[in-house]
Amino acid sequence: MDRPTLEAMTRALQHRGPDDEGFFCDGPVGLGHRRLSIIDLAGGHQPLSNEDGSKTIVFNGEVYNFLDLRPELERAGHRFATRTDTEAMVHLYEEAGVECVRRFNGMFAFALWDAEKRRLFCARDRMGKKPLYYTVVDGALLVASELKALFRHPRVSRRIDPKALSAYLAFEYVPSPMAIVEGVAKLEGGHYFVVDLDRPPSRTADVEQVRYWDIPFRPVERPDDVIAGELIEHLRRAVERRLISDVPLGVFLSGGIDSSAIVSMMTDICEPKNIKTFTIAFQESTFDESPYARRVAEYFGVDHSEESMPALRALDILPEVARTLDEPMADSSILPTALLCEFTRRHVTVALGGDGGDELFAGYDPFQALVAGRWAARAPRWLRSAAAAALERAPVSYRNMNPGFILKHFLKGLDLPPSQRLFGWMGSFLPAAQREILAPEVLAAIRPEEAFSAADAHWRHCPAEADALHRYIYQYCKLYLQDDILVKVDRASMAYSLEARAPMLDPEFVEWVGTVPSNRKLRGLTKKYILKRAMEGRLPPDIIHRRKKGFGIPLSAWMRGPLRTHLEDRLGERSLNALGLFRPHPIRRLATEHLAGARDHRKLLWTLLCLVEWFRVYGQ
Repeated sequence: MDRPTLEAMTRALQHRGPDDEGFFCDGPVGLGHRRLSIIDLAGGHQPLSNEDGSKTIVFNGEVYNFLDLRPELERAGHRFATRTDTEAMVHLYEEAGVECVRRFNGMFAFALWDAEKRRLFCARDRMGKKPLYYTVVDGALLVASELKALFRHPRVSRRIDPKALSAYLAFEYVPSPMAIVEGVAKLEGGHYFVVDLDRPPSRTADVEQVRYWDIPFRPVERPDDVIAGELIEHLRRAVERRLISDVPLGVFLSGGIDSSAIVSMMTDICEPKNIKTFTIAFQESTFDESPYARRVAEYFGVDHSEESMPALRALDILPEVARTLDEPMADSSILPTALLCEFTRRHVTVALGGDGGDELFAGYDPFQALVAGRWAARAPRWLRSAAAAALERAPVSYRNMNPGFILKHFLKGLDLPPSQRLFGWMGSFLPAAQREILAPEVLAAIRPEEAFSAADAHWRHCPAEADALHRYIYQYCKLYLQDDILVKVDRASMAYSLEARAPMLDPEFVEWVGTVPSNRKLRGLTKKYILKRAMEGRLPPDIIHRRKKGFGIPLSAWMRGPLRTHLEDRLGERSLNALGLFRPHPIRRLATEHLAGARDHRKLLWTLLCLVEWFRVYGQ
């Protein structure tokens, strides 16, 4: 690769690393890096090589157990020139080759050039916290943390992949390994690949992803109090590992049980007055969680900060968020998450959060709906249709997660097979709806009934030891967690050069959670049963048992208010025709019904709006 292109691609990621940049070239191989300095602020320059310069790495993330690995590597004769985790990674590769990735505890995506073997080794952490995109152009492999860096290469396509578009409309995000543009792929969490320079791939599909880890399910029966005690110990260790930092550190605090549990663990390790917590407040009461966050902060006596988010601020940052995201994503909580990260970064450089708790411990409402769904799916179709029609005639409510909205989506997903049902409830456009809105040229290139094929693939691949609930938990971790939640947090935090850490996604903690029987995660209709049991006496009862609200925003009302003009412009016939992907008239009908208050089409319209916003930034 020529140096100017390498530099342009690297500098597209300046927000991920504002503190330093570095480049390495070895014949046809070029590595570029942007650094956010967290550990060894003076000595952690990348690309970083071993003693003789034969192995060179660029790395995004943190490996938390590097201090445990270092003595072993020193005994093996390796000499360290820095105090960084990055150098431990290079030396462990010298000892174990590609198997080194199995011993890293952290969040990471890296590319390591082995000059002796003339091969490039790329890997991604187990749960997929840190991103890695790749493509093959004219026989050259290009790898980057974000799609926007690949776009700096003049030969990378920006043409939308019709199958990825269909998956986006179904899931509201693009599931790995697909990417929204043709010829680009995402490395899946828990995978690596190796490319031999002497046998380079001729196309992206030739790059073979190798799975090195998977979510385990090996339930072991034991009493509740034993499991609860183990949970505390494992979570405390996971939190402690993530407190390694040479820069200020804080916590995202929503007042939910997950983030509150993280604060609880931190108070076992740090003085409460030295713990900084941050939250976003909404003016709309049905979406506002700030009173719960204040309750937890006061309970522990931590240093708490809060910022209010008015409705019009969402309109202000919408184009900025579209630039932040590599691919379209219709999770509206990206807006408050971005504001939370911007606010938090004014005070600290690293923030811990509770991501992963809802997936690992069955904390979402759809998990409760699974049992009801099995029974309701047996009801005659005419009865389900009659119920759906009655709900359509009911007055529209714009409250967050109101019962009518939930029931409509519940009924919508019942016609899907069990492997797809959770995502039908969570997503937007089912196959029939896609046939209505997609242009004939797009429909000719896809099969809408395969829109949820990624869910089917993970259903089939789920470890054999998993029971029914664990199979759904596995799907959620592989899809919703990896390609929505973690993407949202990574892009929002990195946009403001803030590092976000998730103790509940610690691999040792995840493997321990796999030993917990499913009836301790969802007991009857009680979600997160064992986590709530473990937090008894450590959190206020009203925090433990309060209903999950989620980090949402009042989309329905905003679309009829401050976002109305924006919505009408972006989803107008002129804008949609420019995309060449949709039939404008069915979409105009959706918008007209919603704006008139006749129907609540918030999810459908937001999914389309986010795609249009992304296309305006990155499309051809």
